[in-house]
Amino acid sequence: STILAVLIGTLAAVGLRRAGRRARATLTGLFLAPMMVPVVVTAVAMYRSALDVGLNGTLLGLCLAHAILAIPFVVINVGVSLRGVNESWLRAADGLGAGPWTVFRTVTLPNILPGIVGGAVFSFISSFDEVVVAIFLAGYSSKTLPVKIWESIRLEFTPTVAVAATAMIALAVLLFIVAQATMRKNAAGRA
Repeated sequence: STILAVLIGTLAAVGLRRAGRRARATLTGLFLAPMMVPVVVTAVAMYRSALDVGLNGTLLGLCLAHAILAIPFVVINVGVSLRGVNESWLRAADGLGAGPWTVFRTVTLPNILPGIVGGAVFSFISSFDEVVVAIFLAGYSSKTLPVKIWESIRLEFTPTVAVAATAMIALAVLLFIVAQATMRKNAAGRA
């Protein structure tokens, strides 16, 4: 779900930058809606949609739902990074004969990489930590760790739950450290 969210969110952020003023406002609202709508409402809507297309209880349905919830984090982070890309750099690369893909790969991508990494970290953590949507969409074969923790707490509290929660916190801290190191490395490379 993180890979899918990063791909769609990055493309959306780049597209939003090029969109007109009204289209940008409308599309930004659309891409950020999963962050603004209460999770229970989103979970019920995703559950109903998954039933209609036969994805309820499947790993694919769960991954798609988590990707939808994670896209806003990528759009925001990459959008912030795109503000640091000077339009004259893009025009200069274009004027020197670089094609659109080469301009993106050599100018835009290195400058938005910290936003992509930050968006990936946030999307992974939001997906990894999501309980409500996972309860609605997960089948018996695709239960996530937070759902297992929730079920364990409902029945009885065991030390296993504390260990799993500690592991989740440690993973989140580790991912933030990696993101910070990537951003510092990129900033040092610019200097």
